[in-house]
Amino acid sequence: MNLKTVLIILGLALATIFALVCVLLTRERTPRSCQHLPPEQEDTEDGQSLVFADLTPEEMSQVVGYLQGHLGVPLVDASRAKPSDNCIASVDLQVPGKAEVLRFLDGGGARPPREALAVLYFGKQPEPNITEYVVGPLPRPAYHRDVTVQKYGGKVPYHRRPTLAVEYKQIGGFLKSQVFPSAPAFMQQVMEYDGTNLAVVTAAPRGFQSGDRVTWFVLFQNVSGFFVHPVGLEVLVDHSSLDISQWAVSRVFYNGQYYRDMVQLESAYVQGRISVEKVRKAPWDGDFSSMRPRAPAAAQFPVQFEPQGPRYSVRNNHVLFQGWSFAFGMSVSTGLRLFDIRHKGERVAYEIGVQEALSVYGSNCPGGMSTRYMDGSFGLGRYTSPLVRGLDCPYLATYVDTHALSDSLRPEKRKASLCIFEQNLGSPLRRHYSNLQSLYYGGLVNSALVIRSIATVGNYDYVWDFIFYQNGALEGKVQATGYPSSSFLHGDGLRYGNRLWEHTLGTIHTHFVNYKVDLDVGGRSGSSFNVCHCSYKPQSFEVCLLVLTVPNN
Repeated sequence: MNLKTVLIILGLALATIFALVCVLLTRERTPRSCQHLPPEQEDTEDGQSLVFADLTPEEMSQVVGYLQGHLGVPLVDASRAKPSDNCIASVDLQVPGKAEVLRFLDGGGARPPREALAVLYFGKQPEPNITEYVVGPLPRPAYHRDVTVQKYGGKVPYHRRPTLAVEYKQIGGFLKSQVFPSAPAFMQQVMEYDGTNLAVVTAAPRGFQSGDRVTWFVLFQNVSGFFVHPVGLEVLVDHSSLDISQWAVSRVFYNGQYYRDMVQLESAYVQGRISVEKVRKAPWDGDFSSMRPRAPAAAQFPVQFEPQGPRYSVRNNHVLFQGWSFAFGMSVSTGLRLFDIRHKGERVAYEIGVQEALSVYGSNCPGGMSTRYMDGSFGLGRYTSPLVRGLDCPYLATYVDTHALSDSLRPEKRKASLCIFEQNLGSPLRRHYSNLQSLYYGGLVNSALVIRSIATVGNYDYVWDFIFYQNGALEGKVQATGYPSSSFLHGDGLRYGNRLWEHTLGTIHTHFVNYKVDLDVGGRSGSSFNVCHCSYKPQSFEVCLLVLTVPNN
């Protein structure tokens, strides 16, 4: 090879590297909504998807201001409200009725009025209750109507209200100021309690009969990954009274034994009538529960590259990809949801979204044995977490900010809490290599579009995906990661799970994930359906799939 050839090859290599760098820099600066699409995929929906769009921060603030001025009662910021106060628990989009939306989308009808759904806790009333109001029209509200009876068949009693973050904080203060001091010797000598080294995790539900509001709270070492560092102490708190000073301890559990309260536990300890299990103090990083990498830094992971930019577009809340189009939104209670899903211009589903994530536990400790978490009551959208570029989603994904108003009077921005990307699936969609008679090869690259959010609800991180394939299949998928829930290992605990550490029982449990699926294949459907179920397997992740296939004519 002569010098001229070498120089030409070197020049081509440098030009290629320069082009790749330019594309990367351009992708970093250019909004995805400005990306060009081939003519057959140009976005022609002209803003119709905005009928499903989440409320803007300005709209949320307008709703709060309207309610403060038109309900005739004082509204306390939910972040500092007492149970005896009135407050706004959440404000979300009130999705218009399907018939009204379809007249607008398909029949040239008027755009439905834009409205909000506000959930209020009225604690300062002769009959405390939960009330839901529809407020509109936005952006300048002029009316509100009570839809509680219409939705639930009657008034909703106040004891059924989902627990606000401030109530957990108040319960923590109650334990620290009134409960723990009633057992000073036990707390100091057994728990080595210093006021900060214990973390509290709630069980659920809050009782076993209507009217109850009593909750088991399980104590852990307050270290990184505290969910797997139980100390053996659990306290049943009766917080049914609207007067915090009237809250009381109903029962105490320590190392397999029940006590009337902390005073009785202290007496048993002082008299030597208690079996003490000293838990080895964990370092601040949690030791085995630390999220730090265990292996030394290795070479960088592969990075996916789009040589000509993305093959999809995102405009407001509307996405186009190959033959697919859909609108997306983020509900405070149920999280990521999709609307008006079309394939090659034909609507195949009006709405698909998560409805609930339920987990049922077993244990020989009261907190674990009584727990049935319904994560929608905590808020799958409320606890949507920011996504880390290059780890939670590919580096070149489109990242979308969302906003929510819950437990506060002010909207909160959740930066990069939703991502959209196309991924190469690593195997051909179809291929054939002919070596008989005629010689030829034909194949198609297999890729799919993914829209993702991740909700961190307590110990679990739920990775929610909706995946759109080129062959007309649509998949709903959830992966659970984070930390397992645990109990203190004692007695016959291994009947209820697996040993994770010296005193840590990884408790047996089952996950149930419910999706709402309103299909409109071949015409409008009048109903929605589907339940997806996943079971726990030791030392594995839970994966739940919902796959729909659209006829690809």
